[in-house]
Amino acid sequence: MKIDVDTLTPVQRRIRVEFPPDAVEKEFFQVYENLGRRARIKGFRQGKVPRSVLQGLYGDEIKGEVLSRLVEHSLREVVKSHGLKMVSRPEIDANELNEGKTFVFSALVEVKPEIQVKNYIGLEVEKVKLSVGEAQVEMALRHLQEEHAQLEPVEDRDVVEAGDFVVLDFVGSIDGKPFPGGRQENYPLEIGSGRALPQFEAAIVGLKKGREHTISFDYPTDYFNQELAGKTAVFSLTVQAIKKRVLPLLDDEFAKDHGESASLDELKRKLRVRLASELEEIQITDLKEKLLARLIEANAFEVPPAMVDRQVRYLMERRQARLAAEGPSSSEKQFSAEQLRKDLEPQARRQSQATLLIEKIAEAEGIKVSDEEVQLRIEKIARTAGDKGAAVRELYRPSDAREGLRSEMVFDRTVEFLLQRAEVKEVEPPVDEQEKKR
Repeated sequence: MKIDVDTLTPVQRRIRVEFPPDAVEKEFFQVYENLGRRARIKGFRQGKVPRSVLQGLYGDEIKGEVLSRLVEHSLREVVKSHGLKMVSRPEIDANELNEGKTFVFSALVEVKPEIQVKNYIGLEVEKVKLSVGEAQVEMALRHLQEEHAQLEPVEDRDVVEAGDFVVLDFVGSIDGKPFPGGRQENYPLEIGSGRALPQFEAAIVGLKKGREHTISFDYPTDYFNQELAGKTAVFSLTVQAIKKRVLPLLDDEFAKDHGESASLDELKRKLRVRLASELEEIQITDLKEKLLARLIEANAFEVPPAMVDRQVRYLMERRQARLAAEGPSSSEKQFSAEQLRKDLEPQARRQSQATLLIEKIAEAEGIKVSDEEVQLRIEKIARTAGDKGAAVRELYRPSDAREGLRSEMVFDRTVEFLLQRAEVKEVEPPVDEQEKKR
């Protein structure tokens, strides 16, 4: 077997493998032998079927199996012997396979680039000086108040107004045909909250409770669901209930009932501590993002397109799953699949770069995660999942799922390692333009 590996780019290799006639014949012989022992053909004893009969009945299948064995076995050997870290499925180009003749195939593969990471210890990152002010505490208190607001039926009218909470039943159709996700029962919606498309919310204002109404509006032309984009939807809709929000009083009783505090002042102190902790987490996350950005700036290299494409598809699936869960009336600005892919590609490229760089640093610094640590993390996730804990454990039973979790843990541990050794400089927060004018 003759092997050639050509470097086309830092992330692309072409593998060429040539099998001499005797190697091809040997593989055919092995496949025929295996098939002959298994085949049950009327008129012949098992294991005694002539090769000519097998060829006549299973010729194409035999050739396909020989081809698969030659390509897969040799590729596995080449990848191992040359230390190639493939990130894409190989594109195979093969000549015709015949018994007793030379067989040649080539494989185009994408591989991880060879990276020499430099300047990763002592990276300079800026941390903005931030503190929790009275305004933030009051805002958190208002949010807590709103969380415990009571929804009470509106008694003095039966027509929907802006700001109302409504409960809807509706069925949507386009060109007279229902569409997936267009049917909802007991669908809660705050009019004016921005949760639904503005056209949908606007059409509900003025409708009367308890009556069946027909509304229509046009979906945006760049709506993420191309089956709905730019089309006119007609909804048969009934307002089942109209409610209003009634806020509880902010007093010591509220603090006792909803804040686990003896007084309103104590509740405010607790909120300040919680906000400070959340602010610290946000700052740490921001520092890590800045650190990764500096690391990428200091180490330019080509990223395998297959890695970027895979990450783009992952981000798109997450985005579309979230939008689908929000229903067809989601108000978030929508994009076509093509536009969404284009917008997500820079993020996917940065994430792929960060993954490759952190992987190399972890290797250089000997940063690892043991099997025991992986199991402890799985148990922690399972406990957090409550009733779904058994499903979580089952999810991580396959080795590839556990290795994926291990990679995430190594990534996080390596970023922590870099942050502990970074040069963190505190800076004042940027001054608002309005403040400058005062």
